[in-house]
Amino acid sequence: MFRRILFLLFLIQYQNGTSLAQIHFLAPSDTVIPSRVKLVTFGTAGTYAAGMTGLYRAWYKGYNQSAFHFFNDADEWAQHDKIGHVASCYYLSRWGMEMYRWAGLNQKKSVWIGGTAGTVFLVTIEVFDGFSDKWGFSVSDLAADITGAAIAISQQLIWDEQRITFKFSYRKSNYAQFRPDAFGTTIPEQLFKDYNGQTYWLSGNIKSFQHPESSMPPWLNIAVGYGIDGFTGAFTNITEFNENPVPSFSRIRQFYISPDVDFTRIKSNRKGLKLLFSVLGFIKMPSPALEINTANKVRFHWLFF
Repeated sequence: MFRRILFLLFLIQYQNGTSLAQIHFLAPSDTVIPSRVKLVTFGTAGTYAAGMTGLYRAWYKGYNQSAFHFFNDADEWAQHDKIGHVASCYYLSRWGMEMYRWAGLNQKKSVWIGGTAGTVFLVTIEVFDGFSDKWGFSVSDLAADITGAAIAISQQLIWDEQRITFKFSYRKSNYAQFRPDAFGTTIPEQLFKDYNGQTYWLSGNIKSFQHPESSMPPWLNIAVGYGIDGFTGAFTNITEFNENPVPSFSRIRQFYISPDVDFTRIKSNRKGLKLLFSVLGFIKMPSPALEINTANKVRFHWLFF
């Protein structure tokens, strides 16, 4: 399911001609600019229509359709894919809010109109799944989508900024060789498909929770991460692939704590640097990290990706 969301994100960026970094780079307007409001509204509607049409043709058209039904995938991949849902809807909501602030809508309107856009996109995917014979409507996916939007909306309403953001990091795992069908055969494919190599982070800015006169660097964050290791199947590990035996691996949850950098809080008057900092805003800075896992082990990584 999460792979279809990633595909949708690429469609959205292609249709808008705008990346996350470019949207974040747009300065908010203090007054309503009708032409921008129309551009954002019709652009979002057009992107929704084109994105869903493209997604349906690329992903669902080749599978049999069925009556609407549910599918319980709450225990797949130790909920790692659910974190991906949360993060995806969080950023879709941020896109919407920032675009409407750029158009000049006030805080509450931009939050509620733009912030719910991500949920609309992802709920439609859930409905597609519900009518697909191969999948089904996932209540846990829907809950994760709503959670992602709620995290973005609540922070904007309470603090008028995002003090806690989702971040992503990847390191190549050793499991794609056993499941090339599921994890991919190239590094770009494995980046999106191999959950064993992905880590999702909640990165909180320290100074934003302190007194404005604090000497704490404004760019310094502390991040907590979640990853998995040893997974060759969604619910249980496989024992063979294409009649070749697959080794037995322990399925482990991994929890991390690590320092991080919020590049968007580094001040610069150079537009090129601002754009670069926005691009880096989604990526967890490689840093030392402390790992605690469900194999009852504690590990220290001098540099963790």
